[in-house]
Amino acid sequence: MSDAVKEWIGLLARLATGGVWIAAGAVKLPDPGASVAAVRAYDLLPEAVVPTVGQLLPVLEVVIGLALVLGLLTRGASVVSAVLFVAFIVAIASVWARGMTIDCGCFGGGGSDPDAASKYPWEIARDTALLAASVYLVALPRTRWALDNLFLAPRRVSPHDTDIDTATIHDGHDTIHDGHPSHEGER
Repeated sequence: MSDAVKEWIGLLARLATGGVWIAAGAVKLPDPGASVAAVRAYDLLPEAVVPTVGQLLPVLEVVIGLALVLGLLTRGASVVSAVLFVAFIVAIASVWARGMTIDCGCFGGGGSDPDAASKYPWEIARDTALLAASVYLVALPRTRWALDNLFLAPRRVSPHDTDIDTATIHDGHDTIHDGHPSHEGER
């Protein structure tokens, strides 16, 4: 797969994952009490940390989402995104295994939901797909239309990159002619 295709796939992964994080966090920001109640409903964390997690999680979701959409600090944002998706998958699987029927609280809400058990497989599948997108961005964080491209060193041109004109590329040290590198002194 060419670097250009990987960068376009990365852009789609960034926008989809970032958009989900922004939507999830923005819905919860106006009502931090409901976010705290949703975290409490999982019955996984010590009560002493539930209010802090419930209030900070929406803010973190929006920040991670913005970083991904803008392509700023993509690898770091993707690592945090992947860790959060693993935690959410484990949390949803945990309540499902314990026979609890709660709304995941992913996009607001939370608390008791008699139809929750039928939603758990979909929620786990969704989070697994978003986890895969996050892992992709950890491995290949350079994407199209990203602010990282303005602030980080440019990607070195590879002689195997098929998206560039390899007829003559000169970077001061190596020259590539017809796709084959040669060093300055070897001509």
